[in-house]
Amino acid sequence: MASRPIFISSSSWPYVTEELVDFEWHRGLAISQKQKSINSLHLAANDKFEKLKILEISTKSLDPLGIKLSAFNLEVKLKTNKFVPLENVFQSSKVFDRGGPYKDLLYMAANEVKSDKRLKESGNLIGFSSNGKLWPLEPKTIFYDWLYINTVFLSSDLSSEILKYRAFTDIEFNPKKSFNCQARSAALFVSLWSSGELKKCIESSEYYLELLSASGNNVGYKQSELF
Repeated sequence: MASRPIFISSSSWPYVTEELVDFEWHRGLAISQKQKSINSLHLAANDKFEKLKILEISTKSLDPLGIKLSAFNLEVKLKTNKFVPLENVFQSSKVFDRGGPYKDLLYMAANEVKSDKRLKESGNLIGFSSNGKLWPLEPKTIFYDWLYINTVFLSSDLSSEILKYRAFTDIEFNPKKSFNCQARSAALFVSLWSSGELKKCIESSEYYLELLSASGNNVGYKQSELF
């Protein structure tokens, strides 16, 4: 048995509900084994909660949409008009007390960028740099979620398809080892859309920060760019 979170969207604060689900884990590194575990997780989630339309978001997903929505496959258009994986943008935005951001990471292979030794040898992480703005570390997923929802928003096809789902999983995500999760970000996208807040959040990082950092009361508004 294993436990993994399922992220359920909501149209009101705090916008995403995270629920741990126990399910049968299928050992092995083969994609077929991962997909068996995904099926087990989804069956267990639907037994525990009301019937949900769940999408697995990872390169192991049985649904082509879930594969496309993986951070390794989602591509961000930079101001230089080049496209790079979202994972690269996130890792290259990290600022440490002894270095960073390392913008050359934008152009590494997506499956290699996390292993760059500078990400482990530059001291404590102090924030994320994007478009001249230093993003805070709290709330813990605030910057990663921001990158994700903006990237999905810019694809009309992905934006319309993701709205067909209310709950999301990522079989590779272990909450004991990391904070950021593409499944959580996907749930937040759906939540902000259903609450009518998505466009304002896309248009203003300040509005987004205030909305997600508090209860959403007295949120200001200022236009800003992502990259």
